[in-house]
Amino acid sequence: MTKVAIIGAGPCGLSMLRSFEQAEKKGNKIPEIVCFEKQDDWGGLWNYSWRTGSDQYGDPVPNSMYRYLWSNGPKECLEFADYSFDEHFGHPIPSFPPRAVLYDYIIGRAKKGNLKDKIKFNTRVINTIYKNDKFEVSYQDKANDKIVRDVFDYVVVSTGHFSVPYIPEYDGMKSFPGRIMHSHDFRDAEEFREKNVIVLGSSYSAEDVALQCKKYGAKSVTIGYRHNPMGFKWPKGMKEVYHLDRLEGKKAIFKDGTEQEADVIILCSGYLHYFPFLDEELKLKTGNRLYPPKLYKGVVWQKNHKLLYLGMQDQFHTFNMFDCQAWFARDIIMKKIEIPNDDDIDKDINKWVSMEEKLENPDQMIDFQTEYTKELHAMSDYPKIDFELIRKHFKEWEHHKVEDILTYRNKSFSSPVTGSIAPIHHTPWENAMDDSMETFLNK
Repeated sequence: MTKVAIIGAGPCGLSMLRSFEQAEKKGNKIPEIVCFEKQDDWGGLWNYSWRTGSDQYGDPVPNSMYRYLWSNGPKECLEFADYSFDEHFGHPIPSFPPRAVLYDYIIGRAKKGNLKDKIKFNTRVINTIYKNDKFEVSYQDKANDKIVRDVFDYVVVSTGHFSVPYIPEYDGMKSFPGRIMHSHDFRDAEEFREKNVIVLGSSYSAEDVALQCKKYGAKSVTIGYRHNPMGFKWPKGMKEVYHLDRLEGKKAIFKDGTEQEADVIILCSGYLHYFPFLDEELKLKTGNRLYPPKLYKGVVWQKNHKLLYLGMQDQFHTFNMFDCQAWFARDIIMKKIEIPNDDDIDKDINKWVSMEEKLENPDQMIDFQTEYTKELHAMSDYPKIDFELIRKHFKEWEHHKVEDILTYRNKSFSSPVTGSIAPIHHTPWENAMDDSMETFLNK
């Protein structure tokens, strides 16, 4: 019998497990599956932990989720085709839920099956090598500190790429008297009340961490960008300036001449695609981009078609794209989809990579990833979902953010699965200090 290793039980790993479960329900004989999860519960990044640094076993904490995080995109754009928000909550809910609500939704789908039986929790994959047409996977049972080896026909890497921070250094950091941290270790914006906060970065984490600090009472928030500013109309007490040059004592000096008193520096400098558990010849090496090279259909490792990667893209689309990737990967493993010859694979990868390199703005990037996801969707029996509506929602969301970065989360969108329209939340995001599920769902 074919044997499959899935590394990671976050959204991508759960999509993979779900895809096999759905095939089995339709009467297909599925492979033997073992899923390895180094945390003590499923959900990946959404499995919020107060811990930073190392866990109780000395393993680096993969979690980058902070306490007051709310979805920064419409929930309708990430909805599962086979498990709607309406089905989970019993009625329509607002479009931008907090972390606890989204976690409940993700786990709600997983709990409907027997997926947990296939997961080894508190288990760290140490090494994966390919020899004699098989993968030899070494893993550690963290609680009992035992090393075990097993052999698999296929390996699915579903560890994500938002857990190993990239940490640059700037002049003056060694003598800076305040706090320096990466957003990976950011847990609670309350910590920075009445503080002068410097946020370095220009992507989603910089945008949201800066807004969190402002919302929870930071004295000032200064965002330093390196290449292009986000360019939003920031509220009073927030500003965006060009590129940190150096720190002198408690003063941050930027290359555009701005000087700012600083109590804390938060590095929103991104994450590394980092796979210490894979042999060198199996490792995907890429920056954060919409189409990583060497992956056929963004999933199949070009040099070894039995190695599959899920969720390695920079992302507009998330959960339903992971589902499309998982259903596609499943059908390759179950021999329902035939992989073309090496020349055709090369051509296909080059086509997508060259298209990606020509993209100039968010609308084009949304179109690119929507077309990619639609192509994958058409290749499997993943249920119907309205990707054209999702494309439209993403573009509206981008424009709402440009109109007002503080109020975009107060908008309403319609479901691409059920068509239901989300109600407006009872409290504008800027004033919603209690992010518990109970308060959010209270009408």
